[in-house]
Amino acid sequence: MKIANRIISLEHKPFIIAELSANHNQSLKRALEIVKKAAESGADAIKLQTYTADTMTFNLKNEEFMIRDETSPWNGRHMYDLYHEAHTPWEWHEQIFNYAKELNLLAFSSPFDDTAVDFLESLDVPAYKIASFECVDTQLIKKVASTGKPIIISTGMASSDEIDDAVETAKINGCTDLCLLKCTSTYPASPRYANVSSIETMRSKYKCEVGLSDHTLGVGVACAAISYGASVIEKHITLNSNEDGIDSSFSMNPEEFGLLVSETNKAWESKGKVHFGETDSEKGSRKRRRSLYFSKDLSEGTLISESHIKRVRPGNGLKPKYYEEIIGKTLNKNVKMGQPIKWDDIK
Repeated sequence: MKIANRIISLEHKPFIIAELSANHNQSLKRALEIVKKAAESGADAIKLQTYTADTMTFNLKNEEFMIRDETSPWNGRHMYDLYHEAHTPWEWHEQIFNYAKELNLLAFSSPFDDTAVDFLESLDVPAYKIASFECVDTQLIKKVASTGKPIIISTGMASSDEIDDAVETAKINGCTDLCLLKCTSTYPASPRYANVSSIETMRSKYKCEVGLSDHTLGVGVACAAISYGASVIEKHITLNSNEDGIDSSFSMNPEEFGLLVSETNKAWESKGKVHFGETDSEKGSRKRRRSLYFSKDLSEGTLISESHIKRVRPGNGLKPKYYEEIIGKTLNKNVKMGQPIKWDDIK
């Protein structure tokens, strides 16, 4: 998969997306500062969300349009009010995208309706992200796919059949570069529900890149996902996760985000290939393994007994596996204590 000049694959280091989301707290200055911190932390991309309260829901205050979920940080809020507070003003997008480009960050967004797609096309975004809650909106996926741009689809809550529908819709409507993200749509999410082992199955079944949209705290789940074949990691970023903010409770501060980048890179690098035996880095260590040494001064013709030899470091003598074979053999030369045992010492 390729987004602009960035290649996403298992052969390349993880593609790290910093999710701005609502962490701008309705301040453009703060939004630009988060973009700067994302770049400094080593992220590959910054992602926005493009919607208004009116494109998300109705301005109704009845029970049906309230969030009733005790596990949610937004429990008890009216959807319209929440989305109005959380949305990124559309007039900010171009300035944020241009600033990200100056910092060598890719910048794109999650559209939530057709008008958002048209707006983002006017800004020539390099890719699109479909949010987990919109994974079932095949009409939106069809609209995005028709642009011919790469698509990343989050699959939180989605059944296998629903993922099938999303993938089929994307592919038959023009998407040739697709990535799916395993996701748990709770905020924050518990590692016990991450199920990152699903990533291998998703990659095999859908024949596309697969990654993780991660709402857990810390970097452990993201690193585990890399070991199961994730090539993309998405995490929310903010300036200070202890501040009050709509998404701050499950977002990373810049220092934590830098750790995410470095640790997932290490996890990716550590996968390597199937290999047994010494590596180039171990050549110096090989000589410090245990081997067989003479533990006494001995004369030619001595019958070797257990009291004459020891298994010690370094590894300049015969391997310890020859210990029993040497017992009872005869020396054909004089030897000194601390001398490594060689085959030519023995008749």
